[in-house]
Order: sequence, then C-alpha cells, then structure tokens
Amino acid sequence: MFITEDFLLDTSWAKKLYHEVAAELPIIDYHAHLPPADLAARKKFGNAAELWLGKGNYGDHYKWRLMRAAGVPERLVTGTGNDRERFLAFCRILPLAAGNPVLHWSHFELKRIFGIEAVINAETAPALWEQTNALLAGMDTWSVLDQAKVEVSCTTDDPADDLAAHEELARSELKTRVLPAYRPDKAMRIEAPGFADYLRRLGAAAKVDITSFAALVRALESRVEFFHAHGARASDHAVDVPLPEMPPDDATVEKLFARRLAGDSLSLAERGAYVAALLVHLGRAYARKGWVMCLHIGAVRNVNSRAMASLGADTGYDTIGELSIAVPLARLLDALDRDNLLPKTMLFCMSPVMNPVLSALAGCFQDGSVAGKLQFGPAWWFNDHKDGNLEQMRTLANHGVLGTFVGMVTDSRSFASFPRHDYFRRLLCRLLGRWVEDGEYPADFQALSTLVRGVSYQNAKTYFAF
Repeated sequence: MFITEDFLLDTSWAKKLYHEVAAELPIIDYHAHLPPADLAARKKFGNAAELWLGKGNYGDHYKWRLMRAAGVPERLVTGTGNDRERFLAFCRILPLAAGNPVLHWSHFELKRIFGIEAVINAETAPALWEQTNALLAGMDTWSVLDQAKVEVSCTTDDPADDLAAHEELARSELKTRVLPAYRPDKAMRIEAPGFADYLRRLGAAAKVDITSFAALVRALESRVEFFHAHGARASDHAVDVPLPEMPPDDATVEKLFARRLAGDSLSLAERGAYVAALLVHLGRAYARKGWVMCLHIGAVRNVNSRAMASLGADTGYDTIGELSIAVPLARLLDALDRDNLLPKTMLFCMSPVMNPVLSALAGCFQDGSVAGKLQFGPAWWFNDHKDGNLEQMRTLANHGVLGTFVGMVTDSRSFASFPRHDYFRRLLCRLLGRWVEDGEYPADFQALSTLVRGVSYQNAKTYFAF
C-alpha cells in the first residue's frame, strides 16, 4: 500500500496525536480562490479532469506546472484537448514526480474524495477515469465541502464586487460558512493599463468619485464596511514591489496619484511608495474592524510573456522573488503600531530564505492583546511541500510560539485541494512526535493534544473570529 493510514507518521506519538486528535477535526480554510458563484450554483463537475485540472485560465496550477515540466503539450494541460486525454496524460506522468507534493496530494484526493486506494499511473488511468466520473455524477461543490468537513471557507473577492453569490450562500442551507475576503490588488496595481477603468468601477460600487488618493482611501474604507457586513474578517495583499524604507506622507502620494491619472508612468520606487501608503491606510481600517491583514510577499508574477499573451494571468507562470523586505516591512508595521492601529497581521513569504526574516520580525510586534497577533504564515506556494511545511514550523518554533500558529490554508483554485489539510496535520504530528521520541518535549498527551487541536483548527477559529 502507498497512502496508508499511518502515512508520514513515523513514531508512535505521531500516530497517537494524528489518529486521536487531528484526523477528524473540521477544516477552516481562511485563504483560497474558489469561485463563490460555483458554490452558490452548486456546480457539478462534468468529469475528473474538470475537478482535478480545471481548464482555460482557471484550475490547479500545481498540476499544470508538473504536466508542462514532464513534456505534456499545453492542449492537454489547459487547452482544447479532450478531457479524457488530459486526465490520462496527467496520470501517465505522475509517477515521474517522485518527491513532488502533487504526487502525494493527488493520491490523498483520490482516497479522501472518492474512496479509491489505487496507485495513479498509465495502467490504472482508464479505470480511474470511469470510477471517478461515476462517483462525480452524484457530487457537487456542496457535497465536496461537506465530505471534507469544511467549517469555514474564505474566497478571494475584489472590493468592487457586489458579493451577490455570498448573499445567496448566506441564505442557503449549506453547512459550510463561505465568507468573502477583501483583496484590493487592482487598487494597489497603479501601473496596470486598466487602472483608471478600475477606479471608475470601484467608485461606482462605493458611491465615491475617485479623483484623488484621499477619495480612493474613502472608497476602499467604504467597501471594508460593506464586506464586514457580509461576514469578511480578513484582507489579502500581494506585496510584489519593493517598498520604501519609510511609508511616504499623503501629500507625496497625492502627487503620484495625480500624475498617474494624467497618464504618466511611475517608476518602480514610486509604485512601491504608493503601495506602502495605501497599506498604512488600509491597515488602520482593518484594525478598527478587528480584521486580519494577510501580506503575501515576494512573488514574481507572469514571467513568461508568451504564455501570458496566450493564457492570461495566474496560469502557473509565477516564480520566487527575493525582495529586500526586512527594513521596509518593519517600518510599515511600526507606522501602524505607533498609533495602536496595527491589525492582526499574517506574513506569508514566497522564498524560503525569508523564513527567519519574517518569523523574527513577527516577534517584534506582539503586544499581548492577541495570542500570535503577528503570524508567521504557513508554508506558502512553492514552500508548500513536506520539507517546506516542516521547516516553516521549525522556524516558527525557534523564534516564537508554535502553539499559537493558525495552521495551513489551501490557497487553491481547486475544489479537490482540501485533503491537503490532512497532509499538513500529519506533518505537524510527525514533527511533535519526533520531538517527544527524542526527549525534546514532554510525553504529555494533554498538552500535545491542546497544541495539535489549536494549530489544526481552534487557533484559526479564534484568531479570525469565525
């Protein structure tokens, strides 16, 4: 057998903690990219390729990148290929991916979602296609959430969105609470060609004529209120430009904003200054509402211009960047903290070399008001694998308090991704079990149970006030 009941659990304590504490806990997935409209419509999946791979510019980027690297042509990845061919192609190349988390995740998905314990390869693929499709005929987006015991799932929503799908879900009988999360990337990307058009859309939603930076702030703050009334308790920001050592004053940013609206281009440094100033204003708004501010740091996006032209953004062509972030981020957090308006904040890093930088920085702004007020976020994106998860938890343990960690998220565009929580929980129990076996932590089941339950579930529920 491959994915056994004790998979990744290499000590008796790891097995005990996982099976007796972690295994059956509900899931809180506080950051993901599932379409709320698909949930509101109780979308059914036409076949296993649609569930596992997606299509066009929406799907599982991890699987797409794997297929491309294994030599699968694009028409069978995101393109026009027959779905059965696409599924067979994925199954055919998966055995090549020894050591890649997708190999583990895919077998977890097969077992947890479909109850099938087969090994995925070219020989089993035709039968798996028939078996999974037969089971999918009786499933929809709601049943996937219910089966996975998802208590809360947060989507990613633009401030200009009307949240109509969320209103429909709130009135429905879906057991999972599906909540919006505030993602103002389009307002932050001042250099984008469609920036002026976006301001008009945002202004219409907020009933504000956005002709200045101050008006933009008012519009965004108005939408924070709107999102809060719809259950939002978190924001999300991609920090992909170098930030200045000190956030600029509003007068400076007003001049930059006016230049951009007049059609000028801004330098990279000027764009960073604008982002820093906007984060200060938004951070204050989040603090007043008790929200969590999530900062995703260090992605270099859409680096393949040919793929960008043919497939669009967010199709698996982003990579790891290394921003000089320690001083600018410290000054940004301090600017908020000086006025006692630093919100609960979670720092995600793309590059593993940033782990100690961000985990140490988080400790500088803990104030005793909330356990783990500043969170060193979970192993994100290219760090989300066995070694990355273990290293993230070790780094957090070295610099802070592991027991206050709010755990992992899928950060996924795939409804099949929830078994990754099980993967993470096994790694957490593996780490703790090894420490007990090595005499580095007391063999105290009650204390360990509290820690495992907290990191797997309870801490996120409390931290985000879900």
